[in-house]
Amino acid sequence: MAAYQQLPNGHWRAFVGSGRNRQHKVFPAKREAKDWATAIEAQRRSATVSGFMAPPKDATLADLIEKHHELEGQPTGRTRRATHAMLKRELGHVRLRHLATTGAVELSKFIDQRITEHAGGVTIGADLSFLSAILKWGRYARRLDIPAHIALEARASLKHRNLNGKPLNTRSQERTREPTDDELAKLYKHWRRNPRQRINMPLLCDFADATGMRLDEICRIVVEDVDRENRTVIIRDRKDPRRKHGNDQVVPLLPRAWLLIEPLIRDRKEGKIFGVQSASVSTAFTRGCAELGIEDLHFHDIRHRATAQFFRMGLDIPRVALLTGHKTWTMLRRYTDIKPADVHAALAARERPTPAKKPPRRRRSA
Repeated sequence: MAAYQQLPNGHWRAFVGSGRNRQHKVFPAKREAKDWATAIEAQRRSATVSGFMAPPKDATLADLIEKHHELEGQPTGRTRRATHAMLKRELGHVRLRHLATTGAVELSKFIDQRITEHAGGVTIGADLSFLSAILKWGRYARRLDIPAHIALEARASLKHRNLNGKPLNTRSQERTREPTDDELAKLYKHWRRNPRQRINMPLLCDFADATGMRLDEICRIVVEDVDRENRTVIIRDRKDPRRKHGNDQVVPLLPRAWLLIEPLIRDRKEGKIFGVQSASVSTAFTRGCAELGIEDLHFHDIRHRATAQFFRMGLDIPRVALLTGHKTWTMLRRYTDIKPADVHAALAARERPTPAKKPPRRRRSA
């Protein structure tokens, strides 16, 4: 049973439970205190029966997202941060208690709105996947009685919708775009001749091409994480679909990558190696492509090119995965564009006879 106490200033304190499980809160009016106590008791009864607590009466999706950020940390990556902000803006008003009854309708409206904004099926599917992760966290980590499945059900419904008269495919088409040698040469020349270009873009592109690292990873690596003796570097918090933090990985620096990085760390003991922001690099790359008329090319496409080159070098899947950080062949395959000619070239290299060594010359006796 709840208990109430009037304070000297006229406010009311409500008590629910006893001992270590006791909760209390102060309100200006006794009616507000009773409403709060009734809601808390209902939550406790629900938790006793089902193992889950009813969400607070006025709690919204925006509140859940903010609590997730507070306890789990701010989202990493520009896409995740932007999507969380958009979800708060578009769906933040939805009350958690209403998700089971009106959540499906709200998500249907959300999809309609995203379509009017010209978002494609892949983008909308990603939005709903981010929302699903937050709902699952609320249900299983916070033990709130909310339907964690509704976002995935809404995502599955995308295949029954049409965009531009065609069936909406919720899976992206595998991108095969790679920068050509000619395109990179034009970009390098353009940047070197531009007096306002302060970021060493050719160096960053070359390093990406030599390592297959993501842009964020390149901009984060520090001198302290480079092992000069073994020629390796630790990539901190490498992208992983399951682990968001603590996914550090030791990656070898191949000869070409070491030649690029060694002069930058020779006389240094600490600090970021490249000292640039990933957003600035991405902007410079996009601007350079636009000024040269190079269409449909992104900095991330250099990673695609590098991954394919690793396979062309003869590296097997586990070794390429160590370099790129991919966890499965399915994830790695979409970055791999091995052509029939590459297979023939690899076989020809294996079958090519090794030149016989010449016998050592005998010294003439004096």
